[in-house]
Amino acid sequence: MPITRKQFLKALGTLAFLPSATAFSKPLVENIQSFTPVIGSRQVESSTQNSPAKVYFTRNIDADHLIKLYNLVNGNIIVKVGIKIHTGERNGPNILPRDLVKAFQAQIPNSALVETNTLYFGDRHTTEKHLETLKVNGWTFCPVDILDADGAVVFPIKGGKHLKEISVGKNLPNYDSLVVLTHFKGHGVGGFGGAMKNIAIGCADGRRGKLRIHAAIDIRVPFYDWLRKELFMEYMAEAAKGVCDHFGNNMCYLNVLRRMSVDCDCSGKRAKEPTIPDIGILASTDILAIDQASVDLVYHTPHGLNKDLVERIESKKGLRQLSYMKELKMGKPQYELICIDE
Repeated sequence: MPITRKQFLKALGTLAFLPSATAFSKPLVENIQSFTPVIGSRQVESSTQNSPAKVYFTRNIDADHLIKLYNLVNGNIIVKVGIKIHTGERNGPNILPRDLVKAFQAQIPNSALVETNTLYFGDRHTTEKHLETLKVNGWTFCPVDILDADGAVVFPIKGGKHLKEISVGKNLPNYDSLVVLTHFKGHGVGGFGGAMKNIAIGCADGRRGKLRIHAAIDIRVPFYDWLRKELFMEYMAEAAKGVCDHFGNNMCYLNVLRRMSVDCDCSGKRAKEPTIPDIGILASTDILAIDQASVDLVYHTPHGLNKDLVERIESKKGLRQLSYMKELKMGKPQYELICIDE
């Protein structure tokens, strides 16, 4: 049965304020039994070593609320700031609104948008093509640093079982802090693209780093099918950990859950029209918690409106992103969802 936006927001409001001590005795979806966390509430428990991560939430997708959320998580954002976003292929219909990002960036002194060239042959495969695409897509209101325009550097990865280092854009170490502003959506290979993927693929340089992550070949499956397996998610998480290890606490994350196509913004105009309603914006200093909360909100969307996106996530084994981040101790899967709306 069709659901109105008002009905959807009411249902989502009920979800957002479930008691923080409530755990689900049965999995919400059979395939995510081991990943379903505690759903949060407005009441934040006293800080202890084992306390849940804090994830702040608003249903309002606009610059004012984005900035309010950022101000709750930016305590360790210092000096020169990179804002990692996905600028998208030319004329992509789902990329973050430029006016939204413009207003946000204006509130962060000494900041620039940061991106890298792509591994695939597209509108951003070379720096020259990438610069033209930035103009086409309207990313002209502030500096945009193509991090690998002049090459790459290597970041070590602590505790990775596949990768010991990751090659990233040469300019990334020029920044003291990294704000990860992510358009959360589906993805044809990763299942979904959240904060982790934004820095894993998004900070890796277009020639060596991205190629290394995509070399996660599993000899147990046919070559044409290996990218759908959990191994690719593990390579991504390890690459992201290298970036997190470098910046330490000088990072924060904002996921914008709007126009969530099953396809990434790298699909450009070919991306399928979203079938799930917009949900809102999340912010946290915990990369695992924010991606876990984003996935949970998608899974909790009522009346089957999440069917296409959930199918994309599960068919690509995307939930392995979350469980492997937990294994790497990149963050907490349990969180408290704190709604800032009146």
